[in-house]
Amino acid sequence: QARLVQSGGVSVQTGGSARLSCAATGYSFTTNCVAWFRQAPGKEREGVASITTSTNTPYYTASVKGRFTISQDRAKNTVYLQMNNLQPEDTGVYVCGARSGTCPFTRFAYIGPSEPWGQGTQVTVTP
Repeated sequence: QARLVQSGGVSVQTGGSARLSCAATGYSFTTNCVAWFRQAPGKEREGVASITTSTNTPYYTASVKGRFTISQDRAKNTVYLQMNNLQPEDTGVYVCGARSGTCPFTRFAYIGPSEPWGQGTQVTVTP
């Protein structure tokens, strides 16, 4: 059964860093669009970063460009989200999802509910 397993929650101070991981089990990221989304309390879910695993091409939402980096370790079948200079507005539940194929170049991919999703990770950034 295909599953995505995320790393545990983190709590950091403003300006700090954290790294989230999204590991695939029973599933291969060989040719996938893997994306990180986040949802803050009272807000809609938004795309944060995505990567086309076959070409290693990333895409970021404007608010995290220059601070977040999405990457992959093909040997470990894992995608990472390195988050630097975290701000309180980065607080939320982060979840990874994957679908086959490539990511769009100018927007976040739609990943349906039947696709593999992680369990979600709480990221809390304190002032």
